[in-house]
Amino acid sequence: MIAKPPFNLHQRSHLLSRHHHRAVINLFSSTSPPTDYLHEAETKIRSICEKPTSQFIDAVSIFNQIIDSNLIPSGSTSNFLVGALTKEKRYNLALNVYNRMTHIDVLPSFLTLSALIQCFVHIHKPELAIGVLGLMVKRGFSIHIYNVNLVLKGLCRNVEVDKAMELFRVLGRDCVSFNIVSFNTVINILCKAKRSEEAMGLRAEMEAADCSPDTVTYSTLMDGLCKEGRVNEAMDLLEEIRLNRLEADVFVYGALISGLCHRGDVIRGKEIFDEMLGKGISPNVVTYNCLVHGLCKMGQWKIATEGKNPDVVSYNSLLRGLCENGKVDEAMMLFDKMLKEKNYIEPDDKLFSVLIQGFCKDGRFDEALEFLSKMVDKGSVRDMMPYNILIGACLEAGHVEKAMGLWKQALQLGLVPNSFTYGVTINGFCKLHMVNIAKGILSKMRASGLTPTLFDCNTLIATLCKDGSLEQARSLFYEMRNANCEPDVISFNTLIDGILKAGDVQSAKKLLMDMVQSGLAPGVLTFSILINRFSKLGLLEDAKSVFEAMIASGFTPDVFVYDSLLKGFYSKGEKEEIINLLHKMAAEGVHLDLEITSTILMCICYLSEDINIMEILPSFSQQTSKGSSITCNELLTKLLKSHPALQLSAS
Repeated sequence: MIAKPPFNLHQRSHLLSRHHHRAVINLFSSTSPPTDYLHEAETKIRSICEKPTSQFIDAVSIFNQIIDSNLIPSGSTSNFLVGALTKEKRYNLALNVYNRMTHIDVLPSFLTLSALIQCFVHIHKPELAIGVLGLMVKRGFSIHIYNVNLVLKGLCRNVEVDKAMELFRVLGRDCVSFNIVSFNTVINILCKAKRSEEAMGLRAEMEAADCSPDTVTYSTLMDGLCKEGRVNEAMDLLEEIRLNRLEADVFVYGALISGLCHRGDVIRGKEIFDEMLGKGISPNVVTYNCLVHGLCKMGQWKIATEGKNPDVVSYNSLLRGLCENGKVDEAMMLFDKMLKEKNYIEPDDKLFSVLIQGFCKDGRFDEALEFLSKMVDKGSVRDMMPYNILIGACLEAGHVEKAMGLWKQALQLGLVPNSFTYGVTINGFCKLHMVNIAKGILSKMRASGLTPTLFDCNTLIATLCKDGSLEQARSLFYEMRNANCEPDVISFNTLIDGILKAGDVQSAKKLLMDMVQSGLAPGVLTFSILINRFSKLGLLEDAKSVFEAMIASGFTPDVFVYDSLLKGFYSKGEKEEIINLLHKMAAEGVHLDLEITSTILMCICYLSEDINIMEILPSFSQQTSKGSSITCNELLTKLLKSHPALQLSAS
């Protein structure tokens, strides 16, 4: 059975990696007195953290080794380590250190609690950051507005509107003085949730609190109103900005232009755009693209260049707008026009790439190759960008020879393949299941002095696991660690899934422990993989333990998880477990898809031999009637109506 502790983020970690931390072990192998151990270890921790290229895992391991040796690190060193890890964005490691501090009764400082808030916000758990604010009050610290704003921003990023509003109101009653950042953050979250009416009310509260709205306030409100189709009210706010003698910026104008274009009033959007240019405000890419897309969709892209001399950025946006709207031929006409202008604009590689991408999107590879060839003949291609796009597109379409021909041509031109070149090539060959070639490209990449990205390695590991080359996948996984490309949750999930698929349960459990000890928290996918594989292997007690741990960790199981468990219980004839799980699913209001509906039907048919279906069948809203009774035929009819592909008939 798999124990629950591996899934607890606050579990105390005792194991060290021999490969990474031999020096750490040696540190404690002397016969010096305990006080000397402690002093030497704490000095070592600070020394490691202060280096430009810090090995933070080593520092954490020393910290853990101190505690495992029945010594207590000083508060200053403990707090220093949490702060250093947080500063370097090693949030999970910082949380692990803090957890061990609490177990040995080392009190966190105000700065450590502030760092803790940063950690929880950055790992998308702002509700835990709220708890830290409460801990600050309990410890007698004042709540700093910076920390409040950080938590509000975390809630905003997670779109947890009600929690943000509750925190805002509670702290407001506790006499916390909000600043402009606080108000703007809450207004932003309300607008994101399409609750602009409440956001407008909060703007009034700002003024009552003698906190005047700034351009960020207005641009946020205008964007929210426009996204709800209330463009006229947003226009009124533009007038209010002028009355308050504020300077409208690109975001204010951008919100209006976007709103007008989305409701089809592109001409009015162009007028606002021209007003913005008249004030000397340069459009950002988002604003310009929005207008261009609207004009291109209407077939009036020429209007975008009226009254101004287009530059490379303008042409880039126009060409992208045309290509993304399926108007590649018009884009080519515009490109030719650009080359004939009196004030000739030298096209850059981004322009070529936009057009090549347009051709590839339409499946017109030969035209893309011909266009690239012309640009090469003119000596206009200066970097790998156009080649990268075309190589990736050719491989995606299965044109291996064309892709390799492009690679060779780029080398002949003296261009040097970059990380993106190698990345798209590795990804392309993996999708074609040409794993050996992908591995060769990875080796070539390393030999050229480039470090493969996490995405590159994860893609190759996934392909190796899918093709049954598990040992090669393991080898690459450990090579990543040696090459300073630390595996992430995706890396661990992929390898754990591959190992369990091969039936090696112990290795999978060990890898899971390694994952937690590396400061990585199991996510929804981790739990889903474990439950699915354990169920298929018939390890139902393990599957149930993981299921309970998943819920305890705050995750909501999806239909895939329930389907895996039901199939596992069915394969072992666990009737009572099936019944209990069906009732739990009904209580949780689980929405059924075709796959799980078929599984439920299979389970019901199995149960119905000696059990009254109506006594155990929960009332799934999609399949059952609201009456007090339902026949098997009625159930099957409803299932068939919801999912015709089932092709079921009542017995």
